[in-house]
Amino acid sequence: MSAERRHTIAVLVDNEAGVLARVIGLFSGRGYNIESLTVAKVEDARNLSRITVVTSGTEMVIEQIKAQLDRLVPVHKVADLTIDGPSLERELALIKVVSTGERRVEALRLADAFRARVVDSTSQSFVFEATGATTKIDAFIDLMRGLGLVELSRTGVVAIRRGAEAL
Repeated sequence: MSAERRHTIAVLVDNEAGVLARVIGLFSGRGYNIESLTVAKVEDARNLSRITVVTSGTEMVIEQIKAQLDRLVPVHKVADLTIDGPSLERELALIKVVSTGERRVEALRLADAFRARVVDSTSQSFVFEATGATTKIDAFIDLMRGLGLVELSRTGVVAIRRGAEAL
């Protein structure tokens, strides 16, 4: 039996009402978990949106997911960026930290080390913007927990193939 593995799947779909619900329904109806989901319009001329889904499963489950996605009527293309060649993944997070004194100074020092930007500041709080690989974002968040993290918002993963080939 093969082990479960994390996969990033990009899906090019018609930008119309109900398409996202159909894609999500495919996952939930079969008990597949979605770890991250992003969607946005990417092409005005053909009215297309791109859905990026991060999920985990065995090789067989991932193949089933891709085949079922490919059969949905509004789907134009499905690509498994995890195995289709080199790709880039990024995520954005807004992290609110409430602290004073040394903890405040330490939060700023760590933000600098992680190249996180201060996008809002008051005398008691900071909101940091961190972008990068999910593992980098996770590490920064873990460090902020001990320094007064009170709120967090994440975009989920966006991904794209490297090189000249397009979805």
